[in-house]
Amino acid sequence: MSLQKLFLIFILGLFSLIGILSFFNKSKNPEVQKIDEPGSAIVVELFDEVRPVEKEKDPAAITLSNAHLEEAEVKEAVKEVILPQADRVHELFRKTEPKLPIVETITYKSHVDWLKGRPAWLSDYASHYKTSRHFIARSLHGKPDYFKQDLAIGDRFNVFKRDKDISFYLVIDLSRSKMWFYYYDKGDDERVLLKQYSVGLGRPDGSTSSGLLTPSGAFELGEKIAIYKPKQKGLFNGEKTEMIRVFGTRWIPFEKEIDGDPYKAKGFGLHGAPWIENEKGELVEDKSCIGKYESDGCVRLASEDIEELFSIIITKPSYVLLVKDFFDAKLPGKEK
Repeated sequence: MSLQKLFLIFILGLFSLIGILSFFNKSKNPEVQKIDEPGSAIVVELFDEVRPVEKEKDPAAITLSNAHLEEAEVKEAVKEVILPQADRVHELFRKTEPKLPIVETITYKSHVDWLKGRPAWLSDYASHYKTSRHFIARSLHGKPDYFKQDLAIGDRFNVFKRDKDISFYLVIDLSRSKMWFYYYDKGDDERVLLKQYSVGLGRPDGSTSSGLLTPSGAFELGEKIAIYKPKQKGLFNGEKTEMIRVFGTRWIPFEKEIDGDPYKAKGFGLHGAPWIENEKGELVEDKSCIGKYESDGCVRLASEDIEELFSIIITKPSYVLLVKDFFDAKLPGKEK
């Protein structure tokens, strides 16, 4: 056999070997596809499910991690929304413990050593203890019935303690339409939150510092208070008007701004929600204004709320602080 034939056989055998090896290599990697163009998709069909190997996580660690995340989220939210809350007004009126330390329970008798020459009536007790007749009536009957003021010997009711120098503070958050009601005991330099209320405020007004028709600032409440009933008329904007339709059942005016312009308070005050006629032609309270910005600048409260406040604060120095945010309010004393 010539050398050329041997070389040809060798070449053929070498290519055959390469072909066999290529075949076996392809069978081991059956799904590799050539990419002909940049950006073309690679289609891979998996005969068996393939998953990346990951270290197994401890379920307890997962729970703890989630708990930490939730706690962080809650703390962040709490910073924004948690505000003081209380509901202790009933402790002013109740004749059994617990009751607040600024009140005391007394027993009615017609002859007292601080009034000579005639029997003492409920109005006399109210004047002597600087406690409103409405306050005494509610305590006497155990419910918010402010006009039933008849007394019998031996009746028990609450009054403010004469040796306590107290005043009241109302903090109104203009951004939240909420009000917080405090008493301040000057002797102990302590303040106590009694309750919070929803209020209606003045319409938006970009020309004012508060951004509303309701002013911002600190005001002393005045003595020219009023009680309104259906069919009772008065002058409003120069016209004779049924006052309950405008001011609800109570009116407490702003007297003057503390350390500021005394005229800034003129015309503003706290009052009840206005009353309107319903479909039957009956006069009823319109509570839909509470929580909204619809008034001409006054602060509106539901009837039961303004009547409650009225009964408590009208015989003591009382102040209203109108702020854009509750935490901007500067209150006296230590919180108790």
